[in-house]
Amino acid sequence: MKSEERLRAILLEEYSVEVVETALRKVRETVEDENAFYGIEQLKEWIDQIRANSPVRVLEKPIRSLRKWGVDPDTGSIRHDSGEFFTVMGVEVVNASREVAGWDQPMIQQKEAGILGILMIRKNGVPHYLLNAKMEPGNTLRYQISPTLQATYSNLKMAHGGRKPAFAGFFADDTPGTIRYRRWLAEDGGRFYLKSNLNLLVEVEESLVPTIPADFKWFTLSQIKAFLGWDNYINPHVRSILSHL
Repeated sequence: MKSEERLRAILLEEYSVEVVETALRKVRETVEDENAFYGIEQLKEWIDQIRANSPVRVLEKPIRSLRKWGVDPDTGSIRHDSGEFFTVMGVEVVNASREVAGWDQPMIQQKEAGILGILMIRKNGVPHYLLNAKMEPGNTLRYQISPTLQATYSNLKMAHGGRKPAFAGFFADDTPGTIRYRRWLAEDGGRFYLKSNLNLLVEVEESLVPTIPADFKWFTLSQIKAFLGWDNYINPHVRSILSHL
Protein backbone atom coordinates (compact mmCIF):
# COMPACT_ATOMS: atom_id res chain seq x y z
CA MET A 1 0.00 0.00 0.00
CA LYS A 2 2.84 2.40 0.81
CA SER A 3 4.46 1.69 -2.53
CA GLU A 4 1.14 2.47 -4.25
CA GLU A 5 0.89 5.77 -2.40
CA ARG A 6 4.43 6.70 -3.44
CA LEU A 7 3.64 5.80 -7.05
CA ARG A 8 0.43 7.86 -6.89
CA ALA A 9 2.33 10.87 -5.60
CA ILE A 10 4.90 10.60 -8.40
CA LEU A 11 2.29 10.21 -11.12
CA LEU A 12 0.19 13.11 -9.84
CA GLU A 13 3.11 15.43 -10.58
CA GLU A 14 2.56 14.76 -14.31
CA TYR A 15 -1.01 13.51 -14.74
CA SER A 16 -4.55 14.28 -13.61
CA VAL A 17 -6.21 12.47 -10.70
CA GLU A 18 -8.59 10.68 -13.10
CA VAL A 19 -5.74 9.35 -15.25
CA VAL A 20 -3.69 8.24 -12.24
CA GLU A 21 -6.57 6.46 -10.50
CA THR A 22 -7.55 4.67 -13.73
CA ALA A 23 -3.97 3.49 -14.20
CA LEU A 24 -3.66 2.29 -10.59
CA ARG A 25 -6.98 0.47 -10.83
CA LYS A 26 -5.80 -1.39 -13.92
CA VAL A 27 -2.57 -2.33 -12.16
CA ARG A 28 -4.51 -3.68 -9.16
CA GLU A 29 -6.83 -5.63 -11.48
CA THR A 30 -3.80 -7.30 -13.04
CA VAL A 31 -1.77 -7.93 -9.88
CA GLU A 32 -4.62 -8.84 -7.55
CA ASP A 33 -6.85 -10.72 -9.99
CA GLU A 34 -7.29 -14.14 -8.42
CA ASN A 35 -9.32 -16.39 -10.69
CA ALA A 36 -12.59 -17.42 -9.06
CA PHE A 37 -12.77 -20.57 -11.22
CA TYR A 38 -9.32 -22.01 -12.06
CA GLY A 39 -5.70 -21.80 -11.00
CA ILE A 40 -2.94 -21.43 -13.58
CA GLU A 41 -1.97 -25.11 -13.21
CA GLN A 42 -5.54 -26.20 -13.94
CA LEU A 43 -5.69 -24.06 -17.06
CA LYS A 44 -2.39 -25.36 -18.38
CA GLU A 45 -3.43 -28.96 -17.73
CA TRP A 46 -6.72 -28.26 -19.54
CA ILE A 47 -5.12 -27.07 -22.79
CA ASP A 48 -2.33 -29.67 -22.62
CA GLN A 49 -4.87 -32.49 -22.28
CA ILE A 50 -6.94 -31.19 -25.17
CA ARG A 51 -3.81 -31.18 -27.33
CA ALA A 52 -2.69 -34.63 -26.19
CA ASN A 53 -6.10 -36.27 -26.59
CA SER A 54 -7.13 -34.65 -29.87
CA PRO A 55 -7.93 -37.07 -32.72
CA VAL A 56 -7.39 -34.30 -35.30
CA ARG A 57 -4.84 -34.99 -38.01
CA VAL A 58 -3.86 -32.62 -40.82
CA LEU A 59 -2.80 -34.18 -44.10
CA GLU A 60 -1.39 -32.39 -47.13
CA LYS A 61 -3.44 -32.84 -50.30
CA PRO A 62 -3.24 -31.53 -53.87
CA ILE A 63 -5.43 -28.47 -54.36
CA ARG A 64 -7.45 -30.16 -57.08
CA SER A 65 -8.42 -33.01 -54.76
CA LEU A 66 -9.88 -30.75 -52.05
CA ARG A 67 -13.64 -31.02 -51.50
CA LYS A 68 -15.49 -27.90 -52.73
CA TRP A 69 -12.23 -26.08 -53.45
CA GLY A 70 -10.61 -25.65 -56.83
CA VAL A 71 -8.53 -23.52 -59.16
CA ASP A 72 -10.42 -20.98 -61.26
CA PRO A 73 -9.50 -21.73 -64.90
CA ASP A 74 -9.67 -18.04 -65.87
CA THR A 75 -7.81 -16.35 -63.00
CA GLY A 76 -5.76 -19.23 -61.60
CA SER A 77 -7.00 -18.30 -58.10
CA ILE A 78 -7.92 -20.92 -55.53
CA ARG A 79 -11.49 -20.49 -54.30
CA HIS A 80 -14.46 -22.23 -52.61
CA ASP A 81 -17.37 -23.43 -54.73
CA SER A 82 -19.78 -21.27 -52.70
CA GLY A 83 -17.83 -18.09 -53.41
CA GLU A 84 -17.57 -17.55 -49.64
CA PHE A 85 -14.61 -17.66 -47.25
CA PHE A 86 -11.45 -16.56 -49.08
CA THR A 87 -9.51 -16.70 -52.34
CA VAL A 88 -5.79 -17.31 -52.83
CA MET A 89 -4.80 -14.83 -55.52
CA GLY A 90 -1.56 -13.76 -57.16
CA VAL A 91 -0.16 -10.21 -57.03
CA GLU A 92 2.76 -8.38 -58.58
CA VAL A 93 4.50 -5.73 -56.44
CA VAL A 94 6.43 -2.96 -58.22
CA ASN A 95 8.43 0.10 -57.13
CA ALA A 96 8.71 -1.14 -53.54
CA SER A 97 11.22 0.38 -51.13
CA ARG A 98 12.11 -3.00 -49.71
CA GLU A 99 14.96 -5.51 -50.03
CA VAL A 100 14.15 -5.68 -53.76
CA ALA A 101 12.24 -3.27 -55.99
CA GLY A 102 9.52 -5.76 -56.90
CA TRP A 103 8.32 -9.34 -56.66
CA ASP A 104 5.39 -11.73 -57.26
CA GLN A 105 3.58 -13.58 -54.49
CA PRO A 106 0.31 -15.29 -53.56
CA MET A 107 -2.01 -13.47 -51.15
CA ILE A 108 -5.19 -14.37 -49.29
CA GLN A 109 -8.14 -12.19 -50.25
CA GLN A 110 -11.03 -12.60 -47.80
CA LYS A 111 -14.52 -11.88 -49.08
CA GLU A 112 -15.46 -10.14 -45.87
CA ALA A 113 -14.00 -9.04 -42.57
CA GLY A 114 -13.60 -11.25 -39.55
CA ILE A 115 -14.93 -10.79 -36.03
CA LEU A 116 -12.64 -11.35 -33.06
CA GLY A 117 -14.40 -11.06 -29.74
CA ILE A 118 -13.71 -11.74 -26.07
CA LEU A 119 -16.50 -12.02 -23.52
CA MET A 120 -15.79 -10.60 -20.07
CA ILE A 121 -17.54 -10.90 -16.71
CA ARG A 122 -16.65 -9.57 -13.29
CA LYS A 123 -16.44 -12.15 -10.55
CA ASN A 124 -15.70 -10.85 -7.03
CA GLY A 125 -14.90 -7.57 -8.73
CA VAL A 126 -12.20 -9.17 -10.90
CA PRO A 127 -12.45 -9.17 -14.73
CA HIS A 128 -12.53 -12.72 -16.15
CA TYR A 129 -12.11 -13.35 -19.89
CA LEU A 130 -13.69 -16.31 -21.67
CA LEU A 131 -11.15 -17.97 -23.98
CA ASN A 132 -11.41 -20.96 -26.29
CA ALA A 133 -9.05 -23.86 -27.01
CA LYS A 134 -9.40 -23.52 -30.77
CA MET A 135 -8.04 -25.89 -33.39
CA GLU A 136 -6.64 -24.34 -36.56
CA PRO A 137 -4.91 -26.61 -39.10
CA GLY A 138 -1.80 -24.42 -39.27
CA ASN A 139 -1.34 -24.03 -35.51
CA THR A 140 1.72 -25.44 -33.81
CA LEU A 141 0.36 -28.32 -31.68
CA ARG A 142 -3.03 -27.75 -33.41
CA TYR A 143 -4.78 -25.98 -30.48
CA GLN A 144 -4.11 -22.48 -29.18
CA ILE A 145 -5.91 -20.35 -26.60
CA SER A 146 -8.08 -18.05 -28.69
CA PRO A 147 -10.80 -15.40 -28.30
CA THR A 148 -14.36 -16.33 -27.34
CA LEU A 149 -15.35 -15.75 -30.95
CA GLN A 150 -13.00 -15.97 -33.92
CA ALA A 151 -14.99 -16.13 -37.13
CA THR A 152 -15.62 -14.67 -40.56
CA TYR A 153 -19.10 -13.61 -41.59
CA SER A 154 -19.17 -16.73 -43.76
CA ASN A 155 -18.74 -18.77 -40.57
CA LEU A 156 -21.56 -16.84 -38.91
CA LYS A 157 -23.79 -17.48 -41.94
CA MET A 158 -22.82 -21.17 -41.68
CA ALA A 159 -21.66 -21.28 -45.31
CA HIS A 160 -19.55 -24.29 -44.32
CA GLY A 161 -22.71 -26.24 -43.51
CA GLY A 162 -21.75 -26.64 -39.85
CA ARG A 163 -22.84 -25.05 -36.59
CA LYS A 164 -22.96 -21.36 -35.75
CA PRO A 165 -19.99 -20.43 -33.53
CA ALA A 166 -20.67 -20.48 -29.79
CA PHE A 167 -21.44 -17.16 -28.07
CA ALA A 168 -21.82 -15.35 -31.43
CA GLY A 169 -24.93 -13.53 -30.17
CA PHE A 170 -22.91 -11.58 -27.62
CA PHE A 171 -20.98 -9.89 -30.44
CA ALA A 172 -23.97 -8.99 -32.64
CA ASP A 173 -25.38 -5.47 -33.02
CA ASP A 174 -28.03 -6.28 -30.41
CA THR A 175 -25.57 -7.64 -27.84
CA PRO A 176 -26.99 -7.97 -24.32
CA GLY A 177 -23.65 -6.77 -22.96
CA THR A 178 -21.67 -3.55 -22.83
CA ILE A 179 -18.99 -3.01 -25.47
CA ARG A 180 -15.78 -2.05 -23.68
CA TYR A 181 -13.56 -2.02 -26.75
CA ARG A 182 -14.36 -1.90 -30.47
CA ARG A 183 -11.74 -1.30 -33.12
CA TRP A 184 -10.99 -2.34 -36.69
CA LEU A 185 -7.42 -3.66 -36.80
CA ALA A 186 -5.49 -4.66 -39.92
CA GLU A 187 -4.51 -8.28 -40.52
CA ASP A 188 -0.95 -9.18 -41.59
CA GLY A 189 -0.46 -7.17 -44.78
CA GLY A 190 2.31 -9.46 -45.97
CA ARG A 191 -0.13 -12.34 -46.51
CA PHE A 192 -3.67 -10.87 -46.48
CA TYR A 193 -4.95 -8.45 -49.15
CA LEU A 194 -6.84 -5.43 -47.70
CA LYS A 195 -7.92 -7.49 -44.66
CA SER A 196 -9.21 -6.06 -41.38
CA ASN A 197 -10.84 -7.66 -38.35
CA LEU A 198 -13.39 -6.14 -35.97
CA ASN A 199 -11.95 -6.54 -32.46
CA LEU A 200 -14.48 -6.52 -29.62
CA LEU A 201 -14.38 -6.80 -25.84
CA VAL A 202 -17.89 -7.21 -24.43
CA GLU A 203 -18.72 -7.18 -20.73
CA VAL A 204 -21.84 -9.04 -19.68
CA GLU A 205 -23.56 -10.08 -16.48
CA GLU A 206 -22.52 -13.59 -15.46
CA SER A 207 -26.17 -14.65 -15.18
CA LEU A 208 -26.61 -14.13 -18.94
CA VAL A 209 -23.80 -16.51 -19.90
CA PRO A 210 -25.08 -19.99 -20.87
CA THR A 211 -23.39 -23.25 -19.92
CA ILE A 212 -19.70 -23.09 -20.82
CA PRO A 213 -18.57 -25.89 -23.18
CA ALA A 214 -15.53 -27.93 -22.18
CA ASP A 215 -13.27 -26.18 -24.68
CA PHE A 216 -13.82 -22.75 -23.05
CA LYS A 217 -12.39 -21.46 -19.75
CA TRP A 218 -12.34 -18.21 -17.79
CA PHE A 219 -8.91 -16.53 -17.51
CA THR A 220 -7.73 -13.46 -15.64
CA LEU A 221 -5.35 -10.97 -17.20
CA SER A 222 -2.40 -12.09 -15.08
CA GLN A 223 -3.00 -15.71 -16.12
CA ILE A 224 -3.03 -14.71 -19.80
CA LYS A 225 0.23 -12.86 -19.20
CA ALA A 226 1.70 -15.98 -17.57
CA PHE A 227 0.75 -18.08 -20.61
CA LEU A 228 2.56 -15.60 -22.83
CA GLY A 229 5.74 -16.83 -21.15
CA TRP A 230 5.23 -20.25 -22.76
CA ASP A 231 5.66 -20.86 -26.47
CA ASN A 232 2.61 -21.30 -28.72
CA TYR A 233 -0.19 -21.08 -26.16
CA ILE A 234 -1.88 -17.67 -26.60
CA ASN A 235 -2.87 -16.87 -30.16
CA PRO A 236 -2.22 -13.40 -31.66
CA HIS A 237 -5.87 -12.35 -31.71
CA VAL A 238 -6.15 -12.54 -27.91
CA ARG A 239 -3.15 -10.23 -27.71
CA SER A 240 -4.62 -7.76 -30.22
CA ILE A 241 -7.91 -7.43 -28.32
CA LEU A 242 -6.45 -7.11 -24.83
CA SER A 243 -3.38 -5.02 -25.71
CA HIS A 244 -5.31 -1.80 -25.05
CA LEU A 245 -5.91 -2.68 -21.37
